[in-house]
Amino acid sequence: MKQVIFLLILCLPAFGFAGTITGTVKDAKGNGLPYSSILVKGTAKATTANAKGVYSISLSNGKYTFVCQHVGFKSVEQAVTITSDAEVNFVLVEQQYQLSEVVVKTGAEDPAYAIIKKAIKKRSDYEDENQKFACQVYIKGQMQLRNYPKNFLGEKVDFEDGDTSKRKMIFLSETLAKYSKSSKDRKIEVLSTKVSGNSSGFGFSSPSIISLYSNIVPIGRGLNPRGFISPIADNALNFYKYRFEGTFYENGKEISRIKVIPKRKYEPLFSGYITIIENEWRLQSVQLTILKEQQMQLLDTLVLEQLYVPIKDTWVIKQQLIQPAGKIFGFDFFGSFLQVYENFELEPQFKKRFFDNTIFKIFDSANKKSMAYWDSIRPVPLLEAEVKDYKKKDSLEQVRKDPKYLDSLDKVRNKITINKLLLTGMNFSKERKNENFTFSPLINLVGVLYNPVEGRHFEYNIKYNKEFEGRKNLFVEPVFRYGFSNKHFNAYVNTDYSFGKKYFNNLSISAGQKVFQFDNANPIEEFNNTLAAYYWQHNHIKIYEAAFAKLSYSKGLGSGFTIGLSAQFQDRKPLENTIDSLKGKAFTPNYPANIIASNFAAHQAFTTSINITWRPGAKYAELPNMKIALGSKYPTFNINLTKGFAAIFGSDVDYTKWKFSISDNLDFKIGGRFSYRLAAGGFINADKLLIVDYNHFLGNETVLANTYLNSFQLMPYYQYSNTAKTYGEAHVEYHLNGLITNKIPLLRKWNWFFVVGGNGLYINQNSYYCEAFFGIENIFKVIRVDAIKSFDAAGNNATGIRVALPLFGRRG
Repeated sequence: MKQVIFLLILCLPAFGFAGTITGTVKDAKGNGLPYSSILVKGTAKATTANAKGVYSISLSNGKYTFVCQHVGFKSVEQAVTITSDAEVNFVLVEQQYQLSEVVVKTGAEDPAYAIIKKAIKKRSDYEDENQKFACQVYIKGQMQLRNYPKNFLGEKVDFEDGDTSKRKMIFLSETLAKYSKSSKDRKIEVLSTKVSGNSSGFGFSSPSIISLYSNIVPIGRGLNPRGFISPIADNALNFYKYRFEGTFYENGKEISRIKVIPKRKYEPLFSGYITIIENEWRLQSVQLTILKEQQMQLLDTLVLEQLYVPIKDTWVIKQQLIQPAGKIFGFDFFGSFLQVYENFELEPQFKKRFFDNTIFKIFDSANKKSMAYWDSIRPVPLLEAEVKDYKKKDSLEQVRKDPKYLDSLDKVRNKITINKLLLTGMNFSKERKNENFTFSPLINLVGVLYNPVEGRHFEYNIKYNKEFEGRKNLFVEPVFRYGFSNKHFNAYVNTDYSFGKKYFNNLSISAGQKVFQFDNANPIEEFNNTLAAYYWQHNHIKIYEAAFAKLSYSKGLGSGFTIGLSAQFQDRKPLENTIDSLKGKAFTPNYPANIIASNFAAHQAFTTSINITWRPGAKYAELPNMKIALGSKYPTFNINLTKGFAAIFGSDVDYTKWKFSISDNLDFKIGGRFSYRLAAGGFINADKLLIVDYNHFLGNETVLANTYLNSFQLMPYYQYSNTAKTYGEAHVEYHLNGLITNKIPLLRKWNWFFVVGGNGLYINQNSYYCEAFFGIENIFKVIRVDAIKSFDAAGNNATGIRVALPLFGRRG
């Protein structure tokens, strides 16, 4: 043992000693400069100061030159000799911009425009630069509250952390990832990730470089679906004004500071400052802000800061900081999301097939790293508040694993109140077992729903949900229905089991006695029909009863493929109205009288179906226990084949029908979004079937909108149900997303958007239907109103208004 220790001592000089350098970066007034960059000249080593201007970096003994930078301040170089731990502080002075050589004559163009025009000319070159590289990215994200309401939606706001103060950190995470990019592909590999108070969480783990070299800069679709126009976009001069603020020199390069000013409000534009390198006409730094008045939603302000550094013959991003802030429903929040890029490889050698359909991967042990590990690799020192948050929430997480604590939590959450019991429904959780029970409100038992077959009726359900490891989940739902007029009681149960480590799989079984709509896709909402029946005596819904059993299975296959199989048996029984009229007005029969003369006879039907969905070029995120589809730039294709079998289980039907569809959303960025769904289908054979088995189309005769891109907003229910060999349908929508409305005073202030489109169905030259609509959406963020005009083969036309509300109808 002594010999081993002696050998290790002899080897120590070969490893060298290391020292940790800590310090602060402040301005001339002693204020900390947040997120300053400290580079070790001539090496790939670097670190970033935290929000207080405190930094830390570990280096082997030796002599180094530190370069300290902060956007808007003059860089400072300082020689450092490391023999042990030491403190090195920096004081930066604001950048002095030279204006003495610039003479602007009255009426002459500001010199900023000449610089911007050259930057615009070079924009596409730099957009395509660095098409192949690999680097490491450190990401730290945090969200805090300044204030929040005591109650929200009738419930007390409780973060269950024992802290009643209004100022609190609600989210904190860190990630270290490898970012690899080729000319056509990119891949993110998460090496380590940590979420405060959630040892199984993954945090904000996906780095995203916001490039102003793109004409349109996307910063989250929720903030503005059109994206924001870059200050150096090809058409930027139509949207921005510029002011030359002066020049400074850094590393022998002349750099100009330009103030960016939006020409108009209510355009998706930035304001702030950019610095551009003379002769190269590339960005050196960015300090930009987006305000609510620039068509930004959800937030009040968003600050974007970027710093670029030279590597060899090019420049790369060193760090990016995004700072959102806003107030919504009384929650006053702000945050910061920092990305630090380092260890760039500009000519990496990627292994064959390194880039595949998995573009984001989190390794198994990524969220199992110790705090000692994080202290050793973290390039940005934690703030005192962040250190306290980790200690507090990580301790709370351990407490929350205690069975006694979980039981006490259940006791508080499961407290029965009159409001929940009667009006909103009760929820009972069992945290120890990851179980949850939900009971419908008792007011449902009064019978608030209505139709002339059942009269007043209720549908009451109890939901049981249990979560297992990964994506495994069991859902069981017994449903009970009773009609007070026809005195029929129906009960059935839905069970659903989700699983699959790699791709999503699902198995569902349903059985019992159930009330079905003639179109089993349920085109008519029960609540909508209740309003129509009570107030206007319009009975849109057409129903029958059936004892049934259904088995369905779907499986993700990868490469954008999903396959679904199902088999169903129904013992169908017709139902008739038990209430003939209301308020002196007769109800229509309980069958589609516009296409059949009487109700169907009782019969049995056994059917099977196969459904295949394919999205070419589908990309995936791979987590330790599952793969998640992220979408594709290509359309989604779907084909369905349904077969009715005669004689099996006494089945009375014999038919085969098919349906093929293609759908996609095309992002035109500043020009809006175009969505479409095209479909064709028909019967291969229709030897024996009843109206339930026809091809049906989602119509709508209520003021509440039906599913967009899958329905017809004015089409009478069942009027075009058929057994034709072929038919075709099309649904298109163009969402302008603020285009045009940003020129209309009130609409631009409210952020309301126009949407136009149409729906069409063609069966034959004597049977077709089409409708066109113009609408306004994003009303109070959630409401849409459409004005619609329809036409058909008989020369009939109709007009109507449809409203989409967040809690009523279907929005699709």
